[in-house]
Amino acid sequence: MAKPLVGYLPGVFDMFHIGHLNVLRNAKLSCDYLIAGVVSDERSLTAKGKTPVVPLIERLEIVQSIRYVDEAVVEDVPEKLQMWEQLKFDVIIKGDDWRGTDKGRKLEADFAGVGVEVVYLPYTVVTSSTMLRQALHSRLAGE
Repeated sequence: MAKPLVGYLPGVFDMFHIGHLNVLRNAKLSCDYLIAGVVSDERSLTAKGKTPVVPLIERLEIVQSIRYVDEAVVEDVPEKLQMWEQLKFDVIIKGDDWRGTDKGRKLEADFAGVGVEVVYLPYTVVTSSTMLRQALHSRLAGE
């Protein structure tokens, strides 16, 4: 029997929305076993300059509850390759907004060295955590 193909999908997954569900559903189509890496509050602050609205423990529980996710882990290291050293996945999955960018090229180069395929999935433009955060701030400012 062939070894199951293990995929890793990192994300902040703040204010869980349809875009998150779509990327998890589509990621599961790229592998047999899907590990979702839920980025820690500290890593999110470093990478994006803001902390998530929803605390890490709640984001982790939400993501773990999605039927497409076989395992959810905390991503609290600065490099994706460090997560590979811990989990030994076969495929890393990112939104196609990374394709052709400096960070996407770095990801591809890092993982080429260990034989991990980088798979890009379509990014859901309709709803995003940034848009939800802006709407929340606007609503709170108006009340």
